[in-house]
Amino acid sequence: MPPTDWKHKGPLADPEDFTIVLGGPLFQLFRRAHMSGNALELAHRRILAGAALTWLPLLILSAIQGRALGDAVAIPFLHDIDAYARFLLVVPLLIGAELLVHLRIKSVARQFLDRELIPPSSRDRFDAAVESSRRWRNSIVAEVAIIALVYALGIGFVWRHFSVLPTSTWYANPSPDGLNLTYAGWWYVYVSIPVAQFLFLRWYYRIFIWARFLWQTSRMKLHLVATHPDRFGGLGFLSLTPYAFMPLVLAHSTLAAAWMGDRILVHQASLLDFKVEIVALIAWLAIIVFGPLLAYWPVLMQAWYQGEQEYGPLAERYVHDFERKWVKGDVAPRSELLGTSDIQSLADIGNAYSVVRSMKAVPITKRAAIQLLATAIAPLTPLLLTLMPLGELVKRLVGLMFGRPGG
Repeated sequence: MPPTDWKHKGPLADPEDFTIVLGGPLFQLFRRAHMSGNALELAHRRILAGAALTWLPLLILSAIQGRALGDAVAIPFLHDIDAYARFLLVVPLLIGAELLVHLRIKSVARQFLDRELIPPSSRDRFDAAVESSRRWRNSIVAEVAIIALVYALGIGFVWRHFSVLPTSTWYANPSPDGLNLTYAGWWYVYVSIPVAQFLFLRWYYRIFIWARFLWQTSRMKLHLVATHPDRFGGLGFLSLTPYAFMPLVLAHSTLAAAWMGDRILVHQASLLDFKVEIVALIAWLAIIVFGPLLAYWPVLMQAWYQGEQEYGPLAERYVHDFERKWVKGDVAPRSELLGTSDIQSLADIGNAYSVVRSMKAVPITKRAAIQLLATAIAPLTPLLLTLMPLGELVKRLVGLMFGRPGG
């Protein structure tokens, strides 16, 4: 029998049942291979398997053909920044992020219920939204479609037009007829790159499921309270969810930094040549992390407006009564003013109205935005060394922090 909630005799109440990562054909395959537990344990095994599948064969095959080191090609394998970043950093981040997202997101459904944000009239719709998310997460068709998309579009168009370097590398030699792949190149194109692209696209699919669930709940008749101290009408727990996606932000930025680094080394480009790409990257990361939370903007604005309409007149009546009694009326002896509850009540209603006035339009905090920006920029900072030597960079940073203005 499915678990039930003590407030509702419905089919779903267990927060463990809501997760955007704990399911799907690949997850079941990992469980059967003893590379994952029921709650995504054994992440280190999956990370090692990912590196063994994507990076190690490239090292062995390129070494066999003498393209791992030396001057045989312009970019030998062990000098390829992109290969290190993509398969030893990005792939592990995409795999490891699953556990963090699962732990941070799994309690969201329960929070909606425990905080009594879902009224009885909307409970059936809420259960249906959770059940629908589970079905989408477990879809075999979705993962097969992602694989097909990777080989049809990811390899055939995206990689060949945006990632291939126009010089001799460990994976291919350019020719008028196209790329002549090496042994390592065949594995790279048809195994390693597809694995990395599959992991990225599967994350986008999961974010779609997450956004869809939030959109569905935002269209329910939520019981939001404008005076809730979290300033989000009771939805403050959602403002913590962006932190779960920071490894995904780091993976995107690391891959972008490696892509830029390769072009700086090969084409003598400058970091400043990628200003547009950097801005677009940060904007895209903000969209995938914060975009789903924007679904609550209309309901939070409605709660704020309703709170303003209710608490504004209440505060107005109270301060007028207080003024008539203690300021303009027949004032009682001074001893009666001291210790009266009227002053404390005036402060309380002022605090309540202040909370209403400071209510936020979306469950996004400044701290989360700063962390996203810092996480996105961090992998790009080593590229600053291509603009100036390390000593000069440190000198300027020290001068910026401790130097005198104009000094």
